[in-house]
Amino acid sequence: MATASEHDAETALRQTLRWLGAAPLGALAQLACRAGYAARGFVYVSIGFIAFLAALGRVPAAEGSLGALQAWAEWPLGLVLLAVTGLGLYGFAGWRLLQSLFDAERQGTSPKALATRAGQAISGLVYGALGFSVFSALDLLEDLGEADEGRSEQEAAAQALTMPGGEWLIVGVGVFILAAGLSNGVKAVRGGLCKRLVCEGAIGRLAEPLGRLGYGARAVAFGVMGVMLVQAGLHANAAEAAGLAEALQALKDGPMGNGLLILVAIGLLAFGAFALVEARYRQIPAGEVLDD
Repeated sequence: MATASEHDAETALRQTLRWLGAAPLGALAQLACRAGYAARGFVYVSIGFIAFLAALGRVPAAEGSLGALQAWAEWPLGLVLLAVTGLGLYGFAGWRLLQSLFDAERQGTSPKALATRAGQAISGLVYGALGFSVFSALDLLEDLGEADEGRSEQEAAAQALTMPGGEWLIVGVGVFILAAGLSNGVKAVRGGLCKRLVCEGAIGRLAEPLGRLGYGARAVAFGVMGVMLVQAGLHANAAEAAGLAEALQALKDGPMGNGLLILVAIGLLAFGAFALVEARYRQIPAGEVLDD
């Protein structure tokens, strides 16, 4: 847990609101980044909630990011919620751009820092693409209930297999996801996830275990997804390619069954909650980059 002594107990969000008058462009950028963390949190809360219901047999199957968001479409004001989430995801992609290309958090150029920044760049592309997918789904409302993320993963794998060395491309993607899962696992074990948060009291004490539980759950889900993609590449079988939904379903169908899926679902809910805490209390020096 980190405390900004120069601002006492003032939260990071309040700082941003105060800066609106002094540096409106930078403050608006920070608000967009905070909306991004909130959208990220909403995505993971949705994924975790549906996975939990799937483990209890209340819904047919777990869902990935887009599928979990689309589940809100039939709720009152659900389309408005999706549109706001899509905008927030663009905001998060922009923050990742500032982190990776402009080194907004002054990580430096050491090999470890460059690897982190490269991961942030890829994360930005992923969340930007998810935001685009949300708006594409809104444009094609009649198809909203027909999207199949697993099928899209398999179609992408099938296209890769038509290229020379395509099976190794799939293996490479799987290895990258495995590495991302390992990175999440390391964060869960090491902790120290709140060093950029400006919060105290109960929220400050709760944030660290939420983050560690959340990153641990992501490590498990990414690990399963990575293994499935590696196998798809080694077997040159596009039908074995999987996204997050299939990885979660594989946990449900595995030896530990619903129990493991429930634990992972709770962890994904915790990760979503941690992202919501970050949306309010994280230090985001986006304005400093723009001012420079």
